[in-house]
Amino acid sequence: MAPKVLISDKLSEAAVQIFRDRGIDVDFMPDLGKDKEALLAAIPKYDGLAIRSATKATEKIINAADNLKVIGRAGIGTDNIDKDAASKKGIIVMNTPFGNMTTTAEHAIAMMFAVARQIPEASASTHAGKWEKSKFMGVELTGKTLGVIGAGNIGGIVCDRAKGLKMKVLAFDPFLSEEKADKMGVTKIELDELFEKADFITLHVPKTEQTANMITAERLAQMKKGVRIINCARGGLVDEDALAAALKSGHVAGAAFDVFAVEPATESPLFNLPNVVVTPHLGAATTEAQENVALQVADQMANYLLTGAVENALNTPSITAEEAKVMGPWVELASHLGNFTGQMTDEPIKAINILYDGTVAQMNLEALNCAVVAGIMKKANPDVNVVSAPVIAKDKGIQISTTNQDKTGAFDGYIKVTVVTDKRERSVAGTVFSDGKPRFIQIKGINIDAEIGQNMLYTTNEDVPGIIGLLGNAMGKNGVNIANFTLGRSAVGGEAIALLYIDHPIPDDVIAALNTTGMFKQVRPLAFDVK
Repeated sequence: MAPKVLISDKLSEAAVQIFRDRGIDVDFMPDLGKDKEALLAAIPKYDGLAIRSATKATEKIINAADNLKVIGRAGIGTDNIDKDAASKKGIIVMNTPFGNMTTTAEHAIAMMFAVARQIPEASASTHAGKWEKSKFMGVELTGKTLGVIGAGNIGGIVCDRAKGLKMKVLAFDPFLSEEKADKMGVTKIELDELFEKADFITLHVPKTEQTANMITAERLAQMKKGVRIINCARGGLVDEDALAAALKSGHVAGAAFDVFAVEPATESPLFNLPNVVVTPHLGAATTEAQENVALQVADQMANYLLTGAVENALNTPSITAEEAKVMGPWVELASHLGNFTGQMTDEPIKAINILYDGTVAQMNLEALNCAVVAGIMKKANPDVNVVSAPVIAKDKGIQISTTNQDKTGAFDGYIKVTVVTDKRERSVAGTVFSDGKPRFIQIKGINIDAEIGQNMLYTTNEDVPGIIGLLGNAMGKNGVNIANFTLGRSAVGGEAIALLYIDHPIPDDVIAALNTTGMFKQVRPLAFDVK
């Protein structure tokens, strides 16, 4: 059955057609997102929800979305999506951070020109029939120092454009290396020094606990007199009351804001001040950008629903389409390893340790970790997935650690999962053979070679004669067909294990009969989601 997607905001017809061309059943209802009750009633039947900013994916909406797997935001900001609720429900939230980079960067440059030459006020004056040439004395950008706060995708484009304007560019970004700064042709600098030296300051950071209100009255006082400030990033990065006071005092010569602490902004301390340029969040508002983000979100959602590729996700590791092809069997193995240890563990789990060896150690380990944790959690919560599992583990206080190492054994690559409780540690390892099939290769430190089936039986016992016959006889007498039978032992006469791949679930009375023989330390039926 084809996945079903709801588009509840205005997206381009080309984006709608992408879903249809990929074989996805799509309902295009661009005004539905404005009606909360109608959206609440409609959402349960959809696998995907494509939105812009009008639709509010609240906790109530998300909790009603029984089949929803992905929410795609055509744009960068996801303030209209309750990401915590989505994560707990196992719903991927993705955005399109690259579709409007150029457009937003160009808007910041345009705003810088506008405030440098007082263009909006001069235009309004001239429209009014005045000719106030001497009133609107501006400044050149050439030779001025631009301070860029946040030199990522959009900030990097602003840096490039500013260099073309012959400006000296200073950049503050904790994630910007000296090598990258040299390559960009900018000077990496600390924030305090940037405030002291910049003639123009432009912000290009997300709003987080660290960046909220990052420009305060104290920060404004650090800046050189006559500075001009541009914010086309997110509202709430600048204390608007403090900036208004600095503008009125003349310490700040001008400001250009496209974003505000409260939007829609029908009032602000910055409104109606001299040499303050304001626009209604137009950073991404170009024909090209709107088309780009719509097409991008449609492609991303279709890729996830059809292939499992995760791109630009905000609440789970991303896996490109190419990675998905290579990693698919390893993700399946990671899930099986987690599932094995989860089914074998009855006590509360304190820690999960995951070892990656060889070729698999070079892959997307965050995604593999999520698959392991989801596998472990399935016993307690069958509806858990790679999105919700890490959230549940964190809530339970489970410590997750990862180790990766170069090839150390007979296999090109393998994964080993160890679960730690107050009473014991339990470990299992596996690999992917050249045929693409996952295999168990070690349990409790005992080497084996076991194909993974939907229904399996795991037993432990002392290494004594008769176990194979006992198991075979019990299965045969009860009509349980054995597809594969794997044995392993620690040493002659030591601890031994058996892992049977069987065609059907084992009846409870067979498990009980095996336990009454007194030959087994443990008899455990297992079930795996085998593709």
